Amino acid sequence: MTWTDLILFILIVQVIHFAGTWKFYVAAGRKAWEAAVPVYNAVVLMKIINRPWWWVILLFIPIVHLIMFPVVWVETLRSFGRNNTKETFLVLFTLGFYLYYVNYTQKLTHIPDRELKPRTSAGEWTSSILFAVVAATIVHNYFMQPYTIPTSSLEKTLLVGDYLFVSKFHYGAKAPMTAVSLPMVHDRIPGTEIKSYNKSFQYPYFRLPGVQKIKHNDIVVFGWPVDTLTVITDPTSKVDIKPMDKKSNYVKRCVGLPGDSLAIKDGYVYVNGVQNELPDRAKLQFSYRIASKNFLVTRDSKGNPSQTPTPVINERYGISDIIPVARDNDNNIVHIAQITEEAAAKLKNLPGIASIERTQVEENAPDASGNIFPQDARYPWNTRYFGPIYIPEAGATVEINSETIPFYERIIEVYEGSELGINNKITQNGTQVLLNGQPITEYTFKQDYYWMMGDNRDNSQDARSWGYVPFNHVVGKPVFIWMSFNKFKKFPSNIRWDRVFTTVGGGGEPVSYFRYFLIVLVGWIGFNFFRKKRKEKNKEA
Repeated sequence: MTWTDLILFILIVQVIHFAGTWKFYVAAGRKAWEAAVPVYNAVVLMKIINRPWWWVILLFIPIVHLIMFPVVWVETLRSFGRNNTKETFLVLFTLGFYLYYVNYTQKLTHIPDRELKPRTSAGEWTSSILFAVVAATIVHNYFMQPYTIPTSSLEKTLLVGDYLFVSKFHYGAKAPMTAVSLPMVHDRIPGTEIKSYNKSFQYPYFRLPGVQKIKHNDIVVFGWPVDTLTVITDPTSKVDIKPMDKKSNYVKRCVGLPGDSLAIKDGYVYVNGVQNELPDRAKLQFSYRIASKNFLVTRDSKGNPSQTPTPVINERYGISDIIPVARDNDNNIVHIAQITEEAAAKLKNLPGIASIERTQVEENAPDASGNIFPQDARYPWNTRYFGPIYIPEAGATVEINSETIPFYERIIEVYEGSELGINNKITQNGTQVLLNGQPITEYTFKQDYYWMMGDNRDNSQDARSWGYVPFNHVVGKPVFIWMSFNKFKKFPSNIRWDRVFTTVGGGGEPVSYFRYFLIVLVGWIGFNFFRKKRKEKNKEA
């Protein structure tokens, strides 16, 4: 839906509203035309139903409006003395159109000073729950969203089992695009494979201004750009196309900004010819080959090795991924593990370790999987040696030819095409590139793009596989770890107390603010307790 379509839709809704409610306005002592003026009619209606004017704002917030419209329908009926359960059900079941029946067939008597408090405890509970959901939805969509770390791609900075708060306002909160969706739920109803949304009606893309821009090495949550493909290397392997705001959320480190030239040499990132320096909390992990006398992994109930490191190995050396793969000529068990250089140096001194060495990948040797951007045989790159590439910047113009189009085809067709309601199609006639059937020799980008990678360089599905991340896919910035669980331990010893209530950014070792939170919480509870007691004493006096 374009902005023109949205304005037209709003006008249609205003006509429907006027036709079904103008007699309510007249019965309340207002003018009939007041029911026809967009926004103003909502302000007047709030006065009629004796509700605050700021409810009007809630009517125009995506997702929140799905809750508020039914509330306003019911409140309108009750402001004219229609409080019975039957009529409440009818107005909800008919999506508000029962108001037409009342408007044209019933005698209307306005009750300007009606009792606003629900008459039953069930009604009071329902009202409280509805507005709790409204408040939580606004916070979730525009301020903070909870998120959990499912993989080890940023191990050492963010651990598997970390539960985060992701700030929406740092980079600018995006308004939900999917109009019909369950509040505070992403793409599936929890515990099921049922969609939480209906994608048939989409709002245009809109983003509030942010308080800062993405910087080098920021950790960013974003919607996975190629969520539409089951196999990245096969553009025809399409699955159900999710709306932009319902794509699977990923978290990676931004190592390349719009306008940068980026290359990877032996797993290290170079930006504009200079090696990228990571923050002190970040630790690069690489794939190592470890030969040992004994298994370094736990066993299942049948005695077979699993991929889970033994507790000692995991705690002391921070190995998150380890797989026994073979035995060498000396009958040592060979493991492949993802660890830091520091951990590798320490592991050498562990009893039973025969050898440990970083796995090698040759330069200009194409990745065996073929799963390296831009998935073109002319660019024989792999996860260790990649590029150089240019990261597109809004307003920048690049040359388009048969050599460069593999890098920008998806940008033109999808990110600046179908996802924005534009039917762009790239084809080639020999060495000539065509856009919608017309020759094209250059292209100017409409938005910024970013290069997102994991610190676990040999075991991270990131931009090296699927390419650029458009700015309109950016969700937010992780700022706070409110809980962290170690999957290798049992409750309650699995709680990583030193990570609870720590910040994601900053330098030095993370510091937990959990004790300060408890002090404030206890103080607040005590304050409310004594304030309540004082009020009770004042009433008795």
